[in-house]
Amino acid sequence: MTSAIRTPAGLPRARALGIPLDGTPGEWNAITDVPGVEVGYATLIEGDGPLHPGRGPVRTGVTAILPRGRDGVADPCAAGWFSLNGNGEMTGTAWIEETGSLTLPVAITNTHAIGTVHRGLIDWVVENRPELGREWLLPVVAETWDGYLNDINGAHVRTTHAAAAVDAARSGPIEEGSVGGGTGMNCYAFKGGSGTASRVVAYESDRYAVGVFVQANFGSRRELVVAGVPVGAHLPADNPMEDADRFAAPGAGSVIVVVATDAPLLPGQCTALARRVPLGLARTGTTGSHFSGDLFLAFSTANPGALTSTMGSGGAAYEQLRFVPWGRMDPFYEATVQATEEAVLNALTANADMTGRDGHRSPALPRDRLTELLRESGLRPDHR
Repeated sequence: MTSAIRTPAGLPRARALGIPLDGTPGEWNAITDVPGVEVGYATLIEGDGPLHPGRGPVRTGVTAILPRGRDGVADPCAAGWFSLNGNGEMTGTAWIEETGSLTLPVAITNTHAIGTVHRGLIDWVVENRPELGREWLLPVVAETWDGYLNDINGAHVRTTHAAAAVDAARSGPIEEGSVGGGTGMNCYAFKGGSGTASRVVAYESDRYAVGVFVQANFGSRRELVVAGVPVGAHLPADNPMEDADRFAAPGAGSVIVVVATDAPLLPGQCTALARRVPLGLARTGTTGSHFSGDLFLAFSTANPGALTSTMGSGGAAYEQLRFVPWGRMDPFYEATVQATEEAVLNALTANADMTGRDGHRSPALPRDRLTELLRESGLRPDHR
């Protein structure tokens, strides 16, 4: 499957390097393998040279994830969230914790654009689903910090960019690397950003997808581990982020992870999936910096119509949820861990060097050197 090893633009994903990875991916090896899930981007790249606050250079954007696509925005999903480290923001989580449900599109952007994107999602709902706009709207918007490359204090992300990301959302193979909210992000002191992966879980006579999307902006170079091999210590060269004036504490940044599945789960089981995300991140080497906001959301698209909140007595007297027994959740935990690891590696491998404000440069992961290190360790990458 070409889409499992290369992005739509032809960039190599982790499997294109022959990196041995556990589990069976879905058709597109993406969060969009979960039926109904759509992903869209608005990518903003403008200008070069010295920073002029409010004028650029610009290296940022917005990612939108629609659990049931645009047509299913009014239909809640069971959902849960987890914070490994709270040096970040994910709006709407108090309502998720209260009701166990997620209704609106999810957006990811840069730290200082949270409010703008929040407003933009509301504007999109009011225009496209006015019946929802008559009630309160509490969208989920999450962030990571792109100020190393981007004029983060400039108001470059606008409400219209949030709406554009929603309108651009599609199923199928999706681009990775420096796109959408991940445009200006860095991971393990290499160029990071947007990454995705999926796993197929066989359960009785059914097959379910577990898909993961990451906005990767975390980790110190020395921490990087690929397929169990500590490669970061052998890739010390060309490290401008950590060598130049200690621009940020090594390991600082943040990571947002969204987990989706079509398996029927309770809200608490979605929370349990979100709690497994750090195990997948740890496989790539991170120990979880104090200066990294590590926030995770998980949702299930099963049980359509079962979590709708209706004011007054006009709604259904009872609702029902079909769910996987708690004692049989382990395969879904395993899929979450595996897909999270691969999504981070995809964000790293499907990328290129980027230079941003004040000449700040983020080098791409050296793919040839990586495969050499894996081969020297005894692994035999199978290039495709």
